[in-house]
Amino acid sequence: MVETADNLEEEMFLWGLFSLVLWRRSLAMNPIQRPEMYIIGAQPLCSQLTGLSQGQRKLCQLYQDHMVYIGEGAKTGIKECQYQFRQRRWNCSTVDNTSVFGRVMQIGSRETAFTYAISAAGVVNAISRACREGELSTCGCSRAARPRDLPRDWLWGGCGDNVNYGYRFAREFVDAREREKNYPRGSTEHARTLMNLQNNEAGRMAVYNLANVACKCHGVSGSCSLKTCWLQLADFRRVGEFLKEKYDSAAAMRIGRRGKLELVNNRFNPPTAEDLAYIDPSPDYCLRNESTGSLGTQGRLCNKTSEGMDGCELMCCGRGYDQFKTYKHERCHCKFHWCCYVKCKRCTSLVDQFVCK
Repeated sequence: MVETADNLEEEMFLWGLFSLVLWRRSLAMNPIQRPEMYIIGAQPLCSQLTGLSQGQRKLCQLYQDHMVYIGEGAKTGIKECQYQFRQRRWNCSTVDNTSVFGRVMQIGSRETAFTYAISAAGVVNAISRACREGELSTCGCSRAARPRDLPRDWLWGGCGDNVNYGYRFAREFVDAREREKNYPRGSTEHARTLMNLQNNEAGRMAVYNLANVACKCHGVSGSCSLKTCWLQLADFRRVGEFLKEKYDSAAAMRIGRRGKLELVNNRFNPPTAEDLAYIDPSPDYCLRNESTGSLGTQGRLCNKTSEGMDGCELMCCGRGYDQFKTYKHERCHCKFHWCCYVKCKRCTSLVDQFVCK
């Protein structure tokens, strides 16, 4: 494991984008206090974002209206990461409250691979949707070609998500940092750069490939005599689930003699552009360890009856667990009333819960 200033800067940059969402909300409440933020080419916004590389700073100055949506994309990626790993030892959390993912980003592990992929995917998702909604000056609705298998009598129109633009812009902006690095070919640092680029692309490809055709019926009394179709992003939960599967099957790589990543085990197929790759083994995340970014699993809820990663045996790393009772509140005895609402009662029950020692 090699800790570098570049990895720390990447983490600070991601946190800066996340904070930009909160900054935007406060600015919306008091817009007159900072009028210079609305001037195209103004410097304050780009200068306030920590961790920007030289290329990213230039792109920030050229596309300032994009930056808030990049921040929203990063936030979406973080939330999805926390959902996908909510039942794992590492639950996408950090011991450092001043950052997003913490020191785990300094290890070229499966977890880092996933964070790069889901963050890049979040940027593509946010930019593509912002184009459709007319929020950006350099793009609009999708101009994707009509699918060949679309029935002839269906119209190809509407205002679709511009996933082509979102993919291209995310590639230029997110990868700019990695492409500016000039580590010796074949070095450990060079291997980490190649790993980051691989996982960035996998995240972008997930959003791009999962986008699908959506259609709406037109006609008298719902006859659907005419259909209008357009390109639509998949729900981001589906993207998260797809990348979670890629995390489970991620390829273990190492730097080869030619300065390229190669498989540690040649019995497996080499990763495609859609696959995740890692170069370092993961910590077990059982115990709190600030040097690796592990919070440990002490105090985590576990499932006594599960044999999976959320089960008490695996979640608690063999340390055992404590049992306690707690009240659970939920809706119950729901009835449909004409017309048109559902009325439920609120039931309380005493249930057993288990937490790791």
